[in-house]
Amino acid sequence: NSIGIEITNPGHEFNYRKFSKKQISSLLELSKFLIKKYKISPKYILGHSDIAPDRKKDPGEKFPWKYLAKNKIGLWHTLSEQVLKRNRLIKINEKEERYFLSNLFKIGYPKKGSKILDKEKYLVIVIKAFQRRYRQNLINGKIDRECLLISQNLLKKFN
Repeated sequence: NSIGIEITNPGHEFNYRKFSKKQISSLLELSKFLIKKYKISPKYILGHSDIAPDRKKDPGEKFPWKYLAKNKIGLWHTLSEQVLKRNRLIKINEKEERYFLSNLFKIGYPKKGSKILDKEKYLVIVIKAFQRRYRQNLINGKIDRECLLISQNLLKKFN
């Protein structure tokens, strides 16, 4: 069972833009009410692209997930910008890639998409969904050490 919240935005195909302060403050108020009323854990606050990455890109990389997490709505990693930048675009080996994907599935990203996508294309879409949420300034569909560290940090919060 779930509660879906829609926020008006033209989306990626039609001049995607930042969400307004009024939209986010309304979302904060509504979310806090729903979280309290239904006792929702932060790990269950998800975006459409977290649930259906092969069909959805929203809320997208301009959505303020970090800000919401600071307000106890959803989760965010606790890694510093310095650590993140130092590990960005650093290649990882195949074993670490498998570990990263395992982390994604453990934190709730779906293992399978629609039947029309092959496995490799689907994994790129899932990686991009993860990046749109947790690494919003570089969405390239490639796994690097930064992505791995973020996934490890998040996984600790999911257990």
